[in-house]
Amino acid sequence: MARAGTLWPRSLLRPRTAAETDEPAARSGPAAKGGEPETVRRPLPWPLRLLAVLCAFAFMVVFAVVLARLTLNPSPASEAFTHTNLHPGRSLEAYLNQPALRDAVKQIGGNVLLGVPFGVLVPVVAPRTRGVLRVLLLTAVVMLLVELAQGSMVTGRAFDIDDVILNTTGALLGYLLLGRRMSRAVHARRVRA
Repeated sequence: MARAGTLWPRSLLRPRTAAETDEPAARSGPAAKGGEPETVRRPLPWPLRLLAVLCAFAFMVVFAVVLARLTLNPSPASEAFTHTNLHPGRSLEAYLNQPALRDAVKQIGGNVLLGVPFGVLVPVVAPRTRGVLRVLLLTAVVMLLVELAQGSMVTGRAFDIDDVILNTTGALLGYLLLGRRMSRAVHARRVRA
């Protein structure tokens, strides 16, 4: 029964141990061998999980539109200044050698921030992409395709490998800071036998 001042019994507020679950695979760990009981993370209830996935998907669509507007708009005025960069670090060095620090921060920080939504939203929308390497690989592939489209089809834009590296770094930060936790809260972990 609930105590005065609380709405839920204590058994619902604490994490369940492997021995309390219905999953036989969960009982085969150290708890079954007399060790400490394993805690099993319970995901959100399914209506909240569905709402979280739909919201993440909507944010991903909005982000895709923003990404397309930022990266695929022609810039005829800067056509003479653009150049393809296939050497990692070359553009970073050029950014850092600019006399105005604000321009360097804008270029580097903007490219890092552009990758953060991938690290946060992709593991929630597609739980099979959960994991550092999968998020990094997916982000690198998407950003590589964006850079290829920029360099080959958009006037005043060029392919820059440093942009791909900075975007992927942003995805890593987003995943480590928020995406991993959000994905674990929304999607159940499968217990392997």
